[in-house]
Amino acid sequence: MKRSLAHGRAAASDHGSGLFSPSCRSDLAPHSTLPPLAAQSSHADPHDGYDSARWERRINAAVRPIRHALQAFIVGLLFSGSVGATPLVSLPRSGLNADELALLVNDADPQSRQVADYYQKARGIPDAHVIHLRFNAERSAFEKDEFIALKREIDAATPESVQAYAVTWTTPYRVACMSLTSALAFGFHERYCSTQCSSSAASPYFNSASLSPAQDYRLRPAMMLAGRSVAEVKALIDRGVAADGTQPRGRAYLLSTSDAARNSRAAGYTRARTALAGILPVEIRQSDVLADAHDVLFYFTGLARVTQLDSLHFLPGALADHLTSFGGQLTDSGQMSSLRWLEAGATASYGTVVEPCNHPQKFPLPAVAMLIYASGATALEAYWKSVQWPGEGLFIGEPLARPFAPTLHELAPGEFELRLFSLGAGQVRLLASASPMGPFVPVRAGLSIRPGNNVLRFSLPIERNGYVRLLWP
Repeated sequence: MKRSLAHGRAAASDHGSGLFSPSCRSDLAPHSTLPPLAAQSSHADPHDGYDSARWERRINAAVRPIRHALQAFIVGLLFSGSVGATPLVSLPRSGLNADELALLVNDADPQSRQVADYYQKARGIPDAHVIHLRFNAERSAFEKDEFIALKREIDAATPESVQAYAVTWTTPYRVACMSLTSALAFGFHERYCSTQCSSSAASPYFNSASLSPAQDYRLRPAMMLAGRSVAEVKALIDRGVAADGTQPRGRAYLLSTSDAARNSRAAGYTRARTALAGILPVEIRQSDVLADAHDVLFYFTGLARVTQLDSLHFLPGALADHLTSFGGQLTDSGQMSSLRWLEAGATASYGTVVEPCNHPQKFPLPAVAMLIYASGATALEAYWKSVQWPGEGLFIGEPLARPFAPTLHELAPGEFELRLFSLGAGQVRLLASASPMGPFVPVRAGLSIRPGNNVLRFSLPIERNGYVRLLWP
């Protein structure tokens, strides 16, 4: 039986968070797969006179010398450049960047204009990605028809390359029964709302590997740069920028509270800790209060109000939220607003804007959020991909914060240091080409990596040019 959160009734325990693995897959979001090639028969049909296995062996034998010669030719091109030209080294893409984000600005709201100007400079957002709007900001919600017209204006002004939005105002934060961030992503539709504690439409972006949601799913997730003042939002932006590539050695705190109605995520805490074992330290506490912790990177709990936030130190890039009915009502909630997390030092948070009931699927699932964030994704991606039914949920914070982004530094000519956070053991492969279009071939043995933080050093000939790609699991 489902339970309302607003009146503190007892929670049902049959809405578990699902079983997670370090690959970020969840049984809450089944993924279709093609039949493996190995399952297809390689035996000849006795009636067609064609022995496919024999022909495959003959083709491979003929092609192998050509392939080896081609690889040697490519490597030769790489190492035949002009003296003093260092190869251009690139890292795999793991998250959104500033060129893929659009800024939404309400020109009628002085705070929105100042926040947009500060964020554009801090993140280097292209001028063509700043979308100017004008509407009354002194209210909590848009009317449905008003928003639909505004959404048309936004869509028409959005460059095709844009994958997500940063919203630079704090109010309005809702569109009728939907959150503003979800209405911007999906467009307004009642299927993303619920009545009588029902479910709501699922997001195809949930737990996905997509780096291009606009192309893959025809949606652009949004996050609000929200705060009670310009100074607060500037401090939030500064934390997000400072977080990038720091690979923090923080801790995740998962609190199982005495509030039965709001503790529904706790059923998945043990599985979350198992999924993060050897990757990030996860501490499960049977408590309503976390106090005097100075390494907070993740904090997930379930209460109407969370106390002693001022005793905590959140690391730059930290994610934190509380499961309750109205945390997403930023400026007029009868419970604790999700803004309190940002004011306490978190870099992103989440809350619902209308009564969601205590479905864990309507709130961030900790294992998914943490694993995706640790893979090098942005705060926006990690939070959005962790909510299966996000229609009523509001995402707030600094969208581009990427504490686990890999970083590469050239310590001296041809000498490099790679810092990366890995979800598992494996190898970094170095592939080279004389052309940025490839083909790329291995040029040296791989570099071993372990789960968690890795610092790797390698060298490349400084007298050669070309292109090198680093790849890892």
